[in-house]
Amino acid sequence: MGLPYRAIEGSEAVNKWGFVAMHAAGAAVFMFLLQRFVMNATQETSLLWALTFAVCAAGLAYKQANR
Repeated sequence: MGLPYRAIEGSEAVNKWGFVAMHAAGAAVFMFLLQRFVMNATQETSLLWALTFAVCAAGLAYKQANR
């Protein structure tokens, strides 16, 4: 028969938030490693940049997922 409409809708929501979380985590890891080990920034500065890029990446991924 197939899944009820609500079950399909719920799985799409999980996929969307997984997509957003994956992009945020990827951006945070990339920026932390770049700042800390390539640019030799302090740990606090690296974490601040990682958080900033994670928030921006999450926002962009959220907007993209809603298209």
